[in-house]
Amino acid sequence: MSEIVNLNKARKARAQVEAKATAAANRAKFGRTKGEKAVSKLEMAKTERTLDGAKRED
Repeated sequence: MSEIVNLNKARKARAQVEAKATAAANRAKFGRTKGEKAVSKLEMAKTERTLDGAKRED
């Protein structure tokens, strides 16, 4: 005989797995601390200054 499956519980379990996957993706995308964001911003500014300083005028 086959096993009886509660469809409501199966639906909720599948939704929970999808929510965990979405949460993991969001943590990777938005999960930087304020300090990390500040360091990244300073590095980008330094890179832009370096590139702008190296431009030649035609």
